[in-house]
Amino acid sequence: MSAPPRVLAIAGSDSSGGAGIQADLKTIAMLGGYGMTAITAITAQNTRGVQAVVPLSAELVEAQIESCLSDIGADAIKIGMLGSPAIAHVVARLLKSFSGSIVFDPVMVATSGGVLADDDTIAAFAPLMDIATLVTPNLPELTALTGMPVGTHESVAAAAHMLVEQHSCAVLAKGGHAEGDRVLDMLVLADGDFANFDDPRIETRHTHGTGCTLSSAVATLLAHGQPLTNAVRLARRFVRAAIEHAPGFGDGSGPLGHQAVRTPT
Repeated sequence: MSAPPRVLAIAGSDSSGGAGIQADLKTIAMLGGYGMTAITAITAQNTRGVQAVVPLSAELVEAQIESCLSDIGADAIKIGMLGSPAIAHVVARLLKSFSGSIVFDPVMVATSGGVLADDDTIAAFAPLMDIATLVTPNLPELTALTGMPVGTHESVAAAAHMLVEQHSCAVLAKGGHAEGDRVLDMLVLADGDFANFDDPRIETRHTHGTGCTLSSAVATLLAHGQPLTNAVRLARRFVRAAIEHAPGFGDGSGPLGHQAVRTPT
């Protein structure tokens, strides 16, 4: 039996298990990867909101990353919540020479509405986008990163292309925050080519951790050797199935049903 692909998740911890490092590890395991973590912040949160956030020191985050990469190594890295500008700068410096795939989910606000990145941290995202294989902003994050309105399909495309041109990375603009009974995600590749993914909206309140799950799934599938467009296609399928199998926990935005889904790679 061949060894599983190694995936390092750099993100915050979600005490309720629905998002962050916990969602990352569930996703990586269900997709046949070996998950490792570098925790950037400890949060107290649940489906109702984020009650407390304590970022870890940049030095401790650096030590976690170096411990994993110097011994086990990694085939792909997922970056999520960073917690502070200092952590963002450390991660960008450490991964500048990383040869595998890097998927960066520019987390700013939790599904429940809690703010997870201040303005200084968001400003420090640029060097991470410079080294990323793929950046996965939702529409509010895309506006925050570009300063452009994203009210139409054309404006989303223009904003995504701006990030691609500025940072030479691929961009997956996630359309879940848009109105309508369908969800349209747009993938713009680093060479300017693009692909659209269009599915019926799943009417549910159980969407806590969808962005974390999607970015971890893409990273794991890339680590398996899937081409980027196919990795995104399969990752979206995994997320949709996890939403459909949500256990129904919590009074607010509930967690996904990672445990019920295994997508062939």
